[in-house]
Amino acid sequence: MAAADFWNDTAAARRTMEEAKRHRIWLEPVAGLQARLHDLAELASLAAGEGDTATLEDVQNDLRSVDAELQQLEFRLMLGAEDDAKNALLSIHPGQGGLESQDWAEMLLRMYTRYCERHGWEYDTLDLQAGEGAGIKDATIEVRGEYAYGYLKAESGVHRLVRISPFDANQRRHTSFASVFVYPEIEEDVKVEIRDADLRIDTFRASGAGGQHVNKTSSAVRIVHLPTNIKVECQSERSQHRNRDSAMKLLRARLYAHYKQLEEEKRAEREPEKKEIGFGSQIRSYVFQPYTMVKDHRTSIESGNLQAVMDGDLDRFVEGYLKWANEVRQGPRQA
Repeated sequence: MAAADFWNDTAAARRTMEEAKRHRIWLEPVAGLQARLHDLAELASLAAGEGDTATLEDVQNDLRSVDAELQQLEFRLMLGAEDDAKNALLSIHPGQGGLESQDWAEMLLRMYTRYCERHGWEYDTLDLQAGEGAGIKDATIEVRGEYAYGYLKAESGVHRLVRISPFDANQRRHTSFASVFVYPEIEEDVKVEIRDADLRIDTFRASGAGGQHVNKTSSAVRIVHLPTNIKVECQSERSQHRNRDSAMKLLRARLYAHYKQLEEEKRAEREPEKKEIGFGSQIRSYVFQPYTMVKDHRTSIESGNLQAVMDGDLDRFVEGYLKWANEVRQGPRQA
């Protein structure tokens, strides 16, 4: 970076700066812990020589704090995949079930925005289509923060709700589903080939809430990538140009994930002894009645504090998934 011609290639320089930043995120905490251990060792030696039991107890407390920070660093080492440090695009789609599933999708959207706020991440709504009567038909948010994708990728899959439906006059218990998809945000300099000839771009009037201008002009944008049949829509902005930019950002991310998945499937075929980490059709259940419980079906982690989870307290589930996925990726340990 000290080279005179470092900034001649702006894109390459930016990538180098980002890579250096990612390294500093790991190296600086490790160096800090090493320095603390060195100081504590010297302090313990002096206290032992003087028979200072109070100081020795303080050293033990500090060592426990260092151990906790070290365990957190070890956990973050699991976020070492190529895309983990990137921002994320998170989409939510209700399943079959009409109002009940649409309401569930909106509840999930609130849960994830609360989770983002707990982590200090910023988020913007790229697309939000209100449901007819209640809930949402679709939603996509862009999440910006350190390792946003690395954490949120744990949420990809189908989420199941069991409750007495507020939309059922007979107060019967209903089961509803909504799917969550998480993609890494792709920088402009990452090559994802998108030919104009492979795209079908439609404009239409936005539906749902949004004011007269949004609903009365053809500002909403739908893009279909014909070779893969991947479809994206954006209609949250008044400007057709901004909706198109947001749709292209989402399309790039989905195509990147699509092609990467194809590569992983091919690699799995060449290495059949390794287990593939995949998202099942149902990753987690949220039971409101007759009891309250949230259970992750991949890790078997449970919580009876349903309200806390719906308020974004997902760390236990996310971290549990990452540890589980890391164990699956490494395979069974040799005795």
